Amino acid sequence: MPKDYFSGHSQVYASFRPTYPEDLYAFIFQHVAQKDTAWDCATGNGQVAGYLAEYFDRVFATDISVQQLEQAPAHDGLVYAVSPAERTLFPDNHFDLITVGQALHWFDRSAFYTEVKRVAKPGGILAVWGYATMSITPEIDGPLLHFYSTIVGPYWDEARRLVEQQYKTIEFPFDEIPAPSFAIRVAWSLEHLAGYLESWSATQKYIREKGTNPVPDLIKTLAPLWPDEVQHTVSFPVFLRLGRVVK
Repeated sequence: MPKDYFSGHSQVYASFRPTYPEDLYAFIFQHVAQKDTAWDCATGNGQVAGYLAEYFDRVFATDISVQQLEQAPAHDGLVYAVSPAERTLFPDNHFDLITVGQALHWFDRSAFYTEVKRVAKPGGILAVWGYATMSITPEIDGPLLHFYSTIVGPYWDEARRLVEQQYKTIEFPFDEIPAPSFAIRVAWSLEHLAGYLESWSATQKYIREKGTNPVPDLIKTLAPLWPDEVQHTVSFPVFLRLGRVVK
């Protein structure tokens, strides 16, 4: 059964999740022969799909969460649909590019890869990426790591380990294209950090099971290091697996 950890807090997710860097898209696009059709799988709030729609004639974006799709922006040439990653109604040999941002670890990957090989055009590109744990300053990173690994650590799904390993250990049965690393860098207030931490699936599971939100205690710890009027640069390492579909 598909894992859906985000429907219950889709508005928080849409408000506080970071956006991907343009150089990531630029690197992917340079390997795409045509920009006719793209599929953004597990689109969530449509962040990636909206970007693709600026460059592709037609973009299809799917997710298992109706609540997530309700947060997604409308755009000419962009069609949203509720669908699992592993089984779609798309025709064979249809897509020039298939993207998955921060979601491959939730899939039945064998079934998804079979679907990719069916719906991608010969020579089409599959791009899957994610971002690992953030860094801010050494003084702030310590309490954050404790929160991540100890406070909400037991509440992460086991699939989270694949993100920690930056997808290096997953099977990837495509003609792989070597990819550099990228980074998300954003200027955040402490309030924005709190919203982001509340969007974590582990935090939401902690709240459901314990009936209390662990984020405010962490924010109190960080407040002396992070005055309200200050914005810190928050950096996330971004990793990419890129492959060509050979038929």
